[in-house]
Amino acid sequence: MAFAYSITNQHHPHFLTFTVEQWIDVFTRQHYVDIVLDSLRFCQQNKGLKIFSWCIMSNHIHLIVQSEPPFALSDTVRDFKKFTSRQLVRAIEQNNGESRQAWLLWLLHNQKDDKGKGIEFWQAGSHAEEIFSFEFYVQKMNYIHLNPVRAGYVLSPEEWQWSSAGNFYGRNGLLPLHYWNE
Repeated sequence: MAFAYSITNQHHPHFLTFTVEQWIDVFTRQHYVDIVLDSLRFCQQNKGLKIFSWCIMSNHIHLIVQSEPPFALSDTVRDFKKFTSRQLVRAIEQNNGESRQAWLLWLLHNQKDDKGKGIEFWQAGSHAEEIFSFEFYVQKMNYIHLNPVRAGYVLSPEEWQWSSAGNFYGRNGLLPLHYWNE
């Protein structure tokens, strides 16, 4: 029996992963990354989202996040994934300079929702794991920040621009962060 990862306590920090269908390398273009970053900022400003750590890889995103009441984290995740899915597909459709446009759209259009309609940009679920201790938080934060190093993109975590690692090395990050309070 497979373990079902889900958001348990709506107001506790969770480690989440959002993966593009078929692990398609979409986030190799700054424009597509900007859509994700702008959407995360919107959620921070309007949906009570607190971001502790994050990293955008070429085909998936890792986050440690929490929602403040009255917002439920599962609702924010649902809204974020739905909105970014539409925006990213639209951006690919309208980007005539995208050398992979036909291929990306072909792959994405073959991903239908449960009713056989629309495009599924993100894989279902978010592999949610509740952060239950400071030690577990540090373990997940290190996992997130070392992801680009393990992939061979950079030699050290703070070099990856699409991550919160630089914040922990004194660099101003692309997203405001919350820091763990014990």
